[in-house]
Amino acid sequence: MQNLKTQIMGVLNVTPDSFYDQGQHYSHEIAIARGIKLYNDGADILDIGGESTRPFASEVSAEEELERVLPVIEALKKQIPIPISIDTMKAEVAQAAIDAGASIVNDVSGFRDPAMVKVASDTGVRICVMHMKGKPKTMQENPAYPRGVVEEVIDWFRETLESLMQSGIKENNIIIDPGIGFGKTVEDNYRILHNLQKFKELGFPVLLGLSRKSFMGKVLDKPPEELLAPTIALDALAMRENVDFIRVHDVEEHRNVAVIMDKYLSCEEIPIQHV
Repeated sequence: MQNLKTQIMGVLNVTPDSFYDQGQHYSHEIAIARGIKLYNDGADILDIGGESTRPFASEVSAEEELERVLPVIEALKKQIPIPISIDTMKAEVAQAAIDAGASIVNDVSGFRDPAMVKVASDTGVRICVMHMKGKPKTMQENPAYPRGVVEEVIDWFRETLESLMQSGIKENNIIIDPGIGFGKTVEDNYRILHNLQKFKELGFPVLLGLSRKSFMGKVLDKPPEELLAPTIALDALAMRENVDFIRVHDVEEHRNVAVIMDKYLSCEEIPIQHV
């Protein structure tokens, strides 16, 4: 499979209340089959989550989250050769997922929990540090950034990443995610997208997760199932800005776009021949 400048992280939600797939892959058997399909469609990484992080979602217990994700991780680890990421805010779940074969921890709460930091430091896995204001249940209750969303989120990253590295996490294991839709207004999300280079300038790989999110639906007055085209449009712009990872539900379509964008961007580097 062709190596792409922007790697594709396929979303696999093993939850009954995902904002997009509404629990279509909730059973272990269906989730495993979906994971294999995402790999065959061209995913470079699978991101498996057992707790919905949609706005206003309720928390689930660690026991329930583990019951949802561990059999899926164990089965997929044996069947597909790409890295598996565990999407969790719980240290107990992260550790068990790593033991089962996950090699990336994607924590939408930004590694606030010292126990999660310890798991990351002790195991040496790659981590994705995402910015979120509040919790999923409260994050969309009038989020505000008096100094501007880009400035405040970048300052948060500087402080958080320094603390993580002082806690023993290696710099080259860190990926950052500005957290599109997580405690941001519609306008905040577009401001972040306009300033992706400022996040790249922090010196860490950048992951962007905007797939089918409501900040597009609110502009177009469309539900998530009708947001593939705008998702592709914005992800293509992100590829133009050299974002390192995109987290998507629709892997095959995005892989095709990524191949075309790689071709397009490579042609910019060819000098004009003067006769």
